[in-house]
Amino acid sequence: MDRLAAPHEVVAVAYDGLCTFEFGIVVEAFALPRPEFDFAWYRFRVAAAERPIRAMGGFSLQVDAGLEILQEAQTIVIPGWRNRDEAPPAALIYALQAAHRRGARLLSICSGAFVLAAAGLLDGRRATTHWRHAPHLADACPGATLVDDVLYVEDEGVVTSAGSSAGIDACLHLIRADHGAKIANIVARRLVMPPHRDGGQAQYVEAPIQARPGRSIAAVLDWARERLSEPLEIGAMARHAGLSERTFLRRFRDGTGVTPLKWLRRERIGRAMKLLEESDMALADIGAACGFASPESFRKAFFEIARTSPAAYRNRFRR
Repeated sequence: MDRLAAPHEVVAVAYDGLCTFEFGIVVEAFALPRPEFDFAWYRFRVAAAERPIRAMGGFSLQVDAGLEILQEAQTIVIPGWRNRDEAPPAALIYALQAAHRRGARLLSICSGAFVLAAAGLLDGRRATTHWRHAPHLADACPGATLVDDVLYVEDEGVVTSAGSSAGIDACLHLIRADHGAKIANIVARRLVMPPHRDGGQAQYVEAPIQARPGRSIAAVLDWARERLSEPLEIGAMARHAGLSERTFLRRFRDGTGVTPLKWLRRERIGRAMKLLEESDMALADIGAACGFASPESFRKAFFEIARTSPAAYRNRFRR
């Protein structure tokens, strides 16, 4: 983002029955003053989709204006929707369609994806929502490609996020896209969040990591992270955990929500992203440092997770 340009305009849509936690996430990310930065932060406003607005929790909300301000917004956020089976107001649908046509960026949090679906803005795109809503969104929007094991998805300027807390990750992703990794990391630290949980992480884990005899799964994760440049086999990970392969696979899946191979690939791509942002290493060297046998396998795995090439990622996020 050009530091001399006018601040990027973010507008959150408010409605009767507003999801207050999701709305608070948006306010924290884009409206909170950031005196630690020497440039103008976002300009944040709230648009009423209808009136009056009685938010969940028993309080009313004062807004800046109606839906007409969506005409000026560069990013529009739908912080959840009150009922996945209820059609959003027609005026909101028309305003979102018009904003999308002129190139505004759209973000939905959790059930907010149903508003984008009602506007036809998920057709032909990859999208996600909370795992509990996923089957209903698939029925409501058969033209979308639903991804059910991610925190957020961006597809051509339309960003959808999973459960409520995944909205924090999606907001940090937008800050990262606008201002670069360093600024996003500072905001994440203020939020007491990991600097970057990529969109490919599982949104739902069936069971937490439990304390068990021998080395814990968490210890194996740390051990593997220190060896991402090396070939890592499941047998070696199981031995380090002091478990049989069968037991290790079951406990690993219980503890992380994914298989060891899928976890390793995401860790390697996460390491590659950091190197692309912060180093001058050649792409082939980064791939090798992250455990990929060839530049081709590195590019393929990177695209499958980041939906872009390593070179394009570096151009976008490096400052």
